[in-house]
Amino acid sequence: MAPQLEIADLTIHFGGVRALDGASFQVNSGITTGLIGPNGAGKTTLFNCVSGLIPGAAGLVKFRGRNISGDRPEAITRAGLIRSFQLARGCENMTVFEHLMLYGPRQRGEGLVQAFLGGRRLRDEEEALRQDALDMARRLRLSHVLDNLVTHLSGGQKKLLEIGRVLLAKPSMILLDEPMAGVNPTLVQEIADHLAQIRDSGISIVLIEHEMELIERLCDEVIVMANGRFLTRGTFAEVAANRDVQESYLGVRRQ
Repeated sequence: MAPQLEIADLTIHFGGVRALDGASFQVNSGITTGLIGPNGAGKTTLFNCVSGLIPGAAGLVKFRGRNISGDRPEAITRAGLIRSFQLARGCENMTVFEHLMLYGPRQRGEGLVQAFLGGRRLRDEEEALRQDALDMARRLRLSHVLDNLVTHLSGGQKKLLEIGRVLLAKPSMILLDEPMAGVNPTLVQEIADHLAQIRDSGISIVLIEHEMELIERLCDEVIVMANGRFLTRGTFAEVAANRDVQESYLGVRRQ
């Protein structure tokens, strides 16, 4: 099976700092892949470059066989590769429901001509999107806060909303940047259950996470980065037993 995401020699500098130094690896479809490494390894920078948020990286990124290097974020999102953010803020003047409605794909009513001439078909599409948003709120247990401004949500609820808006964009792969960070233990387990369900639905996940128990529980495969480069890959047990990983990530010194 061809890899779903291919990254080759991805390199980017910020002043004198080489944040990515020829990172190269592939991600297979239909599984959850953990992306781990020490702070400063380049994990979030890699997500930013792959998703088009930071332009100008050297190297190659291919998604589902198509070169997306240099594409704008909205084009990459339309292709089905969508990322979340570690700090899930949202638009402060919008409600939870409005956020969920915002991320439905290909909303023709956003065009001026279609808004005036779309007629019944446009109304049907908007009603379908509305139903999708309500269904997503129920799925993520956010129905009771639908009318709340995003600024009134807890940290865990914001993370759930971030997952909801990603799913409503109809992805085939999602890049999740620490979706459990700052979340209370009860919601951590709830979010973990949602991620397992997403993977079981056939959507591929690449997950940055520092809690190794969650990586072990959720991930079919683990990729390790260090110093802006690919270090190794394998099952959680394989990478945990790797001496290079223990030295660079876990702080274990060679004897």
